[in-house]
Amino acid sequence: MTANDSLRQVTIDRTRASHYTVTNARGGTMSIGDGGDAEFTPVELLLAALGGCTAIDVDLVTTRRAEPESFQVDVRAVKANDRQGHHLTDIEVTFKVAFPDSAGGDAARAVLPDIARQSHDRLCTVSRTVEIGTPVTTRVQ
Repeated sequence: MTANDSLRQVTIDRTRASHYTVTNARGGTMSIGDGGDAEFTPVELLLAALGGCTAIDVDLVTTRRAEPESFQVDVRAVKANDRQGHHLTDIEVTFKVAFPDSAGGDAARAVLPDIARQSHDRLCTVSRTVEIGTPVTTRVQ
């Protein structure tokens, strides 16, 4: 991977007080806000990123064996404010997946715990970054 291949970036533009549009390098956009309306907050986006990253890993592996009848990921955390400042604790990602009663469904069910663990332990960039505790640099130009 070259430096450009490994770079990830989004741009955030203020649209009005406490409302922003996030744009990725491919031109995709989404709105974020402060929780005063239906827009996702930054904390909710972090939870979505944690669950979404692992969901993609699990989906790719399990659906090689069987198409799920249902596939839901629940991500929860407690927002704390202590001597370390505002942060999340007790982050939990729970898979609620059902596969058909078939040989393929049995194979998908069998591999589910292992791929969820592998995603958490090494594959999901988002959860690995949170677990490792990567420093964040803030600059003002």
